[in-house]
Amino acid sequence: MDNLTRVAKVTYKRWKNPDEGDAAAFAGRSDDEVQGTDSEICTVTSSSVDSGDGPDSVGSNKTTTTETGTFTVDDALEAIGFGVFQWKISLLTGLSWVGDAMEMMILSILGPELHCEWSLPSYQVALITSVVFIGMGFGSPVWGNVSDKYGRKVGLTICMCWTFYYGILSAFAPIYGWLLALRGFVGLGIGGAPQSVTLYSEFLPVKARGICIVLIGAFWAIGAVFEVLLALWVMPTLGWRWLLGLSALPMGLFVCFCFWLPESPRFDVLAGRREKALETLARIAKDNGKPMPQGTLTVYKQTNRGQLKDLFSPQYRKTTLLLWFLWFANAFSYYGIVLLTTELFQAGDLCTVTQGGKIEPRCSLECQYLTPADYKDLLWTTLAEFPGLLVILLAIDYMGRKKSMALCFFMFSLCVLPLFACIGRITLTIFIFISRAFISGGYQVVFVYTPEVYPTETRALAMGTSSAIARIGALITPFVAQVLLRTSVYVTLAVYCACGLVAGIASLLLPIETLGRGLQESNLDQEVERPATPSQSYGTTQSTEQG
Repeated sequence: MDNLTRVAKVTYKRWKNPDEGDAAAFAGRSDDEVQGTDSEICTVTSSSVDSGDGPDSVGSNKTTTTETGTFTVDDALEAIGFGVFQWKISLLTGLSWVGDAMEMMILSILGPELHCEWSLPSYQVALITSVVFIGMGFGSPVWGNVSDKYGRKVGLTICMCWTFYYGILSAFAPIYGWLLALRGFVGLGIGGAPQSVTLYSEFLPVKARGICIVLIGAFWAIGAVFEVLLALWVMPTLGWRWLLGLSALPMGLFVCFCFWLPESPRFDVLAGRREKALETLARIAKDNGKPMPQGTLTVYKQTNRGQLKDLFSPQYRKTTLLLWFLWFANAFSYYGIVLLTTELFQAGDLCTVTQGGKIEPRCSLECQYLTPADYKDLLWTTLAEFPGLLVILLAIDYMGRKKSMALCFFMFSLCVLPLFACIGRITLTIFIFISRAFISGGYQVVFVYTPEVYPTETRALAMGTSSAIARIGALITPFVAQVLLRTSVYVTLAVYCACGLVAGIASLLLPIETLGRGLQESNLDQEVERPATPSQSYGTTQSTEQG
């Protein structure tokens, strides 16, 4: 009886980029090569099968080479494509975005109501808004760190439960102090909302990522519009407590359906949970009706995830600093134009205002409830979000992320310039509408760019810290749009115009364009400039299965 003896030969070789050497010879190997980055050792295994007994087998030297192909999460997502699963997760993550928008829009409605009902001075009314932004500033990096260490699903689910709980409790606040504390806790929870974008982006193929993340921004616009309509229905009859309670319902719906939400396979791979990642990928393939790639899933196991120092490594230092400024400029300009809208409309004769160069301050105890006309104006300005999304949808995959951001900032500054002149209310409304459309579009681009430029091990932390920096801009802008405006209209407008110009230049200075680029898994990946293809991810070349 023939006895088959398998002789295995294992050699170790430092992998180099095939583009720099003999690519043809490299690609033609029949060995099983699992290649890493320049700092990794790859294993090359060849197996020969020889017959052990019999004269015919001694000198036959018959050799059969076996090989197992490898693939990454990027390869799997490209093979599976965009389908039913992505539509489902779009709706679920979009639900958290709706809740975030409603909790933010309520700030512009709650203030005037409490100003009258509780006879609050202006600084206490402003503090209700500020404490939410302060909570977001502290919460964003915390939730980012949790998401990088324990999982995107874990971080997002906990922060949504937190926001829903304190959002409901704030409706029962008996006095001003309790309301202030509870809204601060709501802000702490809202700080984790950007992690929905982190999670969502890690389920998308390269070609669909830009458009899909921008479309997720449509849920924010829908939430903002819905909050205004809800306030128009609830406030005249039921009051602000019912508005606070009903505004938390989207968060509650998310909590009810979050059991369906899978963990990101990219995070599972980085955590060394290969089987769980394969189970998630198989689930996506089943929903989309596509086959899974054949072979072994490549694993990059990282134990030290979510470290702030990684954002300032030589590879990412310039990107991090520029992005933090862009997030700051987006929030500063976006909330600034929202506040300017109300201030300029309430100023009355705009020609008198621009010629006088300042707006006279109002009495801090003056009480004025929002009227249906006010809600209508608020609704019209909120609808500016949708044209902004349309512009970005047309530009982001043609111009690239950097140029799209620059376009939005430059157009924002251009639309602020006419406000220096004596223009009528209709013309003022048009230019404010256009400027808000472009700055909201720029906000969506930075949400697309940030998760694309950082690797999986620091992606959530990068989103969290960037969001925290944005809250600083949101905290500062009321002092410009409301306080400085009463001293000098021209200086106020000049600040916003200059901010847009500088941010546009900063967008072009970003060192990495992420259009068509696969998501990196680790800081070890060095090929940051070359776009990924379905058969190649950054820092890793997969061997294909041969007969």
